[in-house]
Amino acid sequence: MYIGDYLGRRELYSPDQEAFVDYGRNPVLRLTYREANQRANQLANFYLLKGIGFQDRVAILARDGIEHLDNFFACAKLGAIHTALNWRLHWRENLEIIKQTGPRALIISADYVEQANQILGELTSQDNPLEVMLCTEVSGEFEGLDYHQTLADSPADPVVEDRVDHETIAALIFTGGTTGMPKAAQISHRMIAWNTLNTVIHDIRHDDTYLNVFPLFHTGGLFVYTLPQVIFGGTTIFVPHFDPELILDLIERESVTVFAGVPTMYQIMTQAENWDQANLSSLRFCTSGGAPLPVPLVQQYTEEKKIHFKQGFGMTEFGPGIFALAPEDAISKAGSIGRPNYYVEALIKDTDGLVLGPDQIGELVLKGPSFCSGYYDNPEASDEVVDEQGYFHTGDLAKFDPEGYFYIVGRKKDMFISGGENVYPAEIEKALYEHPAVHMCAVVGMPDEHWGEIGVACIIKKPEAEVDKAEIIDFLKQRLATYKVPKNVILLSDLPISGAGKVLKRELKEIITKKEL
Repeated sequence: MYIGDYLGRRELYSPDQEAFVDYGRNPVLRLTYREANQRANQLANFYLLKGIGFQDRVAILARDGIEHLDNFFACAKLGAIHTALNWRLHWRENLEIIKQTGPRALIISADYVEQANQILGELTSQDNPLEVMLCTEVSGEFEGLDYHQTLADSPADPVVEDRVDHETIAALIFTGGTTGMPKAAQISHRMIAWNTLNTVIHDIRHDDTYLNVFPLFHTGGLFVYTLPQVIFGGTTIFVPHFDPELILDLIERESVTVFAGVPTMYQIMTQAENWDQANLSSLRFCTSGGAPLPVPLVQQYTEEKKIHFKQGFGMTEFGPGIFALAPEDAISKAGSIGRPNYYVEALIKDTDGLVLGPDQIGELVLKGPSFCSGYYDNPEASDEVVDEQGYFHTGDLAKFDPEGYFYIVGRKKDMFISGGENVYPAEIEKALYEHPAVHMCAVVGMPDEHWGEIGVACIIKKPEAEVDKAEIIDFLKQRLATYKVPKNVILLSDLPISGAGKVLKRELKEIITKKEL
């Protein structure tokens, strides 16, 4: 279960096997397992020189690339904690995360120099935990060390930390919060190992080539196939951002055997200019997650490209390998997230904690060894999500059929998924109330062909105030990550309110639907 030894073992078993291919580098960077392990050891030795070690946090703010894997494995060797920041967040949001987690070092890619400088400009000498800053492309605009030169100047001696055990925290992965502040799930070496086992028994092979398009700050990017590939000695390819034409080209060029994405990505790929001539015959299967995969899309890929789809369901606190739907069930069980993976126990409970049977709707609860170790520096939130029987309460409303296939039917607290990202209306509403013209507001997720769901902000303006819809959206862009900003703003004279004073969001969705018709 010692993650820090993964690359070392692979160097022993298959030193010259290609491990990682980084298409964000020019020229493209290709690393064997021996070379990847050397880089991780060099970075770990540099951290040791700087006094960074057991359970210290090391943050990274960068698009997908080899630096994430360097840092993850270097931290794992030391027993330090890999802390990947979400580059889609507003810099003020990442500022709060840095204050919360206190990383001693920060790695940034060249395209986030401005955001890093804004963060550093707001940190006072008392609340600035950062002692070491590394940049992949140093310029006069950023006062930090050259990342690549730092690696080259550091020894590659093996690094081992005896205090690391299966419960040692290896990474912090951030989940959205209903009150606006993301919570940091503590990912242990144990959690990663069990999630990997859930994945590899799900048809990963030693000769697979995986093309990763998930952000590496997500559990999906780092853990769904990337870590299992290291254990099995396969190859993982990274791209800095999702480019449908490049993805289709790389599948053929690199003989990719496994690909995973969210439904929005699969939709976009069918509209790429090279879709018709794209040769996807190397793929053994594709995996879809984040939202149910539309049946017409499954049929299009099957008929036009002979693709077999697996569908999955995961979450930050329990890892990406919770449920799986086999290719043969993609049509007959459309809308299902599948059945629990081998080492996951899933139940449906009502509000009183009673276990429900088939076709009864309640909250999805989970138990198993791939559960996280609670939230970093937030014991209250950690206690709230686990009941007396040890079940993790997901906040998702679900049911299962008599054959044991589970279905998500709603979300507690009104969270919706847009383009594979969890979006929490309360966070947006909080920002909206900062606008001087907003009297009341409510945000709901509405179906959208492109994004799966989009946010719609419903606003009651203050008397005599002027509200410009475009200005409202721009106002939110200054406070929130772009993917959280509603795509539409609707002005209403009133909102449907319950007797308890809460907005009835189901009725609000009906109002929006009628207006759009």
